[in-house]
Amino acid sequence: MQKYLITSREFYTDTPAVFRSILHEQIQKYLPQYVLYRDKSNLDYDTQAEYAVQVCSQFENVKSFIHQKVDLAKKLNATGVHFTSKQFQEIEYAKSLGLEVIISTHTHDEVIDAQNLGADYVTYSPIFASPGKGETKGINDLKELLKKCNIKVFALGGVVDALHVEHLEETEVFGFASIRYFY
Repeated sequence: MQKYLITSREFYTDTPAVFRSILHEQIQKYLPQYVLYRDKSNLDYDTQAEYAVQVCSQFENVKSFIHQKVDLAKKLNATGVHFTSKQFQEIEYAKSLGLEVIISTHTHDEVIDAQNLGADYVTYSPIFASPGKGETKGINDLKELLKKCNIKVFALGGVVDALHVEHLEETEVFGFASIRYFY
């Protein structure tokens, strides 16, 4: 099962040297194949995004993604961009730049739309309970979704320990994405 590490300001900080060190350690510890730099409030987002891509490039099998900013992802030679569920209209542009695209989804219809628009992956959430993220989808809903689509799906939301991962392994899901699992 593929692992998708999502950074958070609370854990990784916005201090460049500390950020790079923590990210490097977490990649070494958890061996994720995908890493998303995400920090909605960093005033120096572009610089920190560059550091994230640099750290990921030190690992042979780690793909780097930038949150929301297509042109920045291209400029930094990131693997791709991760869009919010409000950015479906940007999928085609990102693909035209040669970027891989992950987009956040919360309904079966959004997943199918992302697939039809050419996204490479979706996150589908929340699978398990996650603070402030609304009603959970659960494993059965995830299994139903996977019967309907061909796109690679990362289960997201409330994946915080090995037991959650075990439940996900009972499905055909491509992987899981998390912030807190990777602390």
